Amino acid sequence: MESQLGRCSYQNPDGWCCDQPSGESGLCYWHDPNVDKSNDNIKDEVEQWAAAGKPLDGFQLARTELEDIDLVNRGCKAGYQCRGADFYRANLKDAHFFGLDLRGSSMMKARLIGANLHCAKLDGCNLLGADLARAKLENIEWGIYLKQELEAKQALRKRDKKHSLQLCQEAEEVCRNIRKQCEKQGLFEMAGDFFKREMRYRRYQMPRFSNKRVISKLVDIFCGYGEDPVRVVGFSIFLIVVCALAYFFLDTTGAHPIYEGVTGWQFYLLEFLNSLYFSVVTFTTLGYGDISPVGMARFIAACEAFLGSFTMALFVVVFVKKMTR
Repeated sequence: MESQLGRCSYQNPDGWCCDQPSGESGLCYWHDPNVDKSNDNIKDEVEQWAAAGKPLDGFQLARTELEDIDLVNRGCKAGYQCRGADFYRANLKDAHFFGLDLRGSSMMKARLIGANLHCAKLDGCNLLGADLARAKLENIEWGIYLKQELEAKQALRKRDKKHSLQLCQEAEEVCRNIRKQCEKQGLFEMAGDFFKREMRYRRYQMPRFSNKRVISKLVDIFCGYGEDPVRVVGFSIFLIVVCALAYFFLDTTGAHPIYEGVTGWQFYLLEFLNSLYFSVVTFTTLGYGDISPVGMARFIAACEAFLGSFTMALFVVVFVKKMTR
């Protein structure tokens, strides 16, 4: 009905309907992607639209000159809404986007040099090729996935190998771009998170059963590509407990004076604690010699000692890397 009356047919996710006059496409000047705005001076009009309390959702601003645009909703905790907007190749140098809701928007190849993106919401954004040099990236709500990440996961589930490979390459490039900018600004926690994403999407590009992919997966599991020392600790505890259970069900020899006169469940509890003690001593390669493995337990003890020495060395490397940044 609105289209017949000459009103724009655009409706945002919240149900708001644009009240601007439409063209032949049924969309207004702002929402029609076929209208070339690259030569129009529209910065002030966009700012006035936002200041009037109307959402910028779905705005088609590809290739526009919006240098130093101010879209900060001052005096309000919630930023302006600019979801699903298109800023393809737009000049957004020194733009003020503090708290701006850009979820699902396309910033592909946009110039965001020196832009203020503090507290902006970029969940599902397309940041492929975006120039983020000197852009302020603190406290950004990146969301669980960027656009390429989400689409790559969907393509992987659909087993569209060719498309998923392309999307994984794009996702890796986006993550690498963000990671480098975060490192330059000293945002190492955020840089570490995007480094893990970057390495995972590089892994997805490898042949499924190749040695490189298997090794990459193991490194991710054990230490999060060197960014997660807690995983190393978790693996160490898991290995110690598993080996302790093996020693408990197999056999070890040694003097157990504390067992004298103990029977029932108390005996089995002390026996498990004894196995746990032996597992810790073996894992840390202390080797006191008060308890000795018998039979198959000797092979398990040898493997645990090897993995223990390797895991402790890995923990030192990962921990030092995190602490010396």
